[in-house]
Amino acid sequence: MDKKNDKNKAAVSGAMILIAAAGWGIIGVFSRPLAAMGLEPFVITFIRSFITAAGIGIFIIIKDRSLFRISLRDIWMFLGTGLVSIVFFNVCYFITIEQTTLATASILLYTAPCFVMLMSALFFGEKITAQKIFALVFAFLGCVLASGFAGGDITPKAFISGIGSGVGYAAYSIFGKAALKKYRPFTVIFYTFAVASAGLLPFTAGGVIPFMSAHPDAVAVSLGLGIVSTLMPFILYTTGLEYTEAGKASVLAFAEPMVAAVSGIVIFKEELCIKNAVGILLIFFSIILLNITFKIKYTEKIKSRM
Repeated sequence: MDKKNDKNKAAVSGAMILIAAAGWGIIGVFSRPLAAMGLEPFVITFIRSFITAAGIGIFIIIKDRSLFRISLRDIWMFLGTGLVSIVFFNVCYFITIEQTTLATASILLYTAPCFVMLMSALFFGEKITAQKIFALVFAFLGCVLASGFAGGDITPKAFISGIGSGVGYAAYSIFGKAALKKYRPFTVIFYTFAVASAGLLPFTAGGVIPFMSAHPDAVAVSLGLGIVSTLMPFILYTTGLEYTEAGKASVLAFAEPMVAAVSGIVIFKEELCIKNAVGILLIFFSIILLNITFKIKYTEKIKSRM
């Protein structure tokens, strides 16, 4: 019965992660209308971060208020996840969404696992294996094809901001890894977005309320951005990780660029050519390759004992 329950929990957790990836994948559906109304990427990032921090805060108050407790000497971790990662990657990502298709923007964002690999080697001394190098090569080739950069279909600004979003996204794994050694996932999420909101507040808050007053429709769109494409996905993903391996979760999360591509085609009438599709598949393959654990030596050990 225990094994059956574990399988059921794993299935539910996997579904949670897929739904979370879908929520992240449709972020452009909310960010593009806000940009079209005149909001800058910094302001859109502030709105997303503030709504998420408020939502997670309410969630913690209901669930367990002790999750608010942190040591002030650990604030550097949340400066890293909040400012270096969330603010930087979101601003870069929203710029990319404005400049190119949702599929391209999402694929460029998903170069992040390769940057995680390089950063982990630099900061944590993790080995760069042949497996990881092959994955990096496939990801780079896929990035070029998916973005259309080789054919001149994307501007240098969009390409640079897209890669920047991947670097910023990767930074979350580095700072988040340090934070998760001491704190629960929901504590990390709350302070990440709280710090991001606080960091952007001096530059954006003065114009948000007047803008919302002048554009009533922006309120609903902003709530969609903060709740549907941020708060709910983060809660579902974090909860789903309890019964899902991190490697499997990252592969499941690759549904995000797929959803982004579909939403771009359906809602914004974007085109997906063969070159883009091949690029997506190459990056997908690189993500799978990064998460494959070769067990040849363990199989040999088992055979030697038989």
